[in-house]
Amino acid sequence: MKTVITYGTFDILHYGHINLLRRARALGDRLLVGLSTDEFNAGKHKSAVLSYQNRKAVLEAIRYVDGVFPEVSWDQKRADILRYQASLFVMGGDWAGRFDSLSDLCEVVYLPRTADISTTEIKQSIRVE
Repeated sequence: MKTVITYGTFDILHYGHINLLRRARALGDRLLVGLSTDEFNAGKHKSAVLSYQNRKAVLEAIRYVDGVFPEVSWDQKRADILRYQASLFVMGGDWAGRFDSLSDLCEVVYLPRTADISTTEIKQSIRVE
């Protein structure tokens, strides 16, 4: 079984997220998502509109996602890859190069982001109106 692992906040779920999850899942037999906790986001000076529990429930309902676990720190990725026996580590292209150090454990793949959609832009649009 080829396990794919990815990480993110997945706030205000949109087509770009679905597209990333679909493409990541297509690379293997199982997709696991490390979902940033509210506390981890706060430590990154980032806030989510939806709580961790709400974001987790939404991700678990997506057919491309086979499991969700909490992301509580930047440093947990190596242990997660080993724990879940991941063959691939997948992130969006804007992270290119940032996780290459994990390539001794598994294949690292950066997928292009979906054009013309971003959570940040959606949040900014909502604040303006």
